[in-house]
Amino acid sequence: MRKLLFLLACCTFLARCGVVKKNTSYSEDRSVHVAGDPVGEVTESDAAETPGETAETSEETPADAVVETALTFTGVRYRYGGTTRKGMDCSGLLYTSFLENDIALPRTSEMLSEEGKKIKVDKVQKGDLLFFKTRRGRTKINHVGLVVDVQDEEVKFIHSTTSRGVIVSSLREGYWNHAFVKATRLF
Repeated sequence: MRKLLFLLACCTFLARCGVVKKNTSYSEDRSVHVAGDPVGEVTESDAAETPGETAETSEETPADAVVETALTFTGVRYRYGGTTRKGMDCSGLLYTSFLENDIALPRTSEMLSEEGKKIKVDKVQKGDLLFFKTRRGRTKINHVGLVVDVQDEEVKFIHSTTSRGVIVSSLREGYWNHAFVKATRLF
């Protein structure tokens, strides 16, 4: 009986949010391109900054605060339904990060996907949400990530995976690029 329960628990664990398979190949090429910020361009507002002051020291936006909070969970192990530093799943990471900044959101990735305004992937910015379908043959969204940076057409997002816990990944990675469904903006 214990072996059966153990086997059932293992199967359930592997079927949860963010299952990552290594060396996956797909029959069709798919690529998501993102327009990055211009690099090396100096604007009048940049030139007007006082010495030692950078754009980073300007007033923090709600999106910046949520991303900063989410990044403090990097390395936390995966736990289905978890919302604490002892363990969290993908939607638990976002739920907790937003809640710690006094923003209440739905608890599941599928319900989160119904919030905010849908945006094109080449328009994403820090604080936007990315949604994925990671299970073959399924029609429901089952994974979510939070955009932490967009540079040189690369979108980096934080999320929680069953294999590595809370990590920052790139939308350029084949697995995530292929599983990507849509992006939304809450702010």
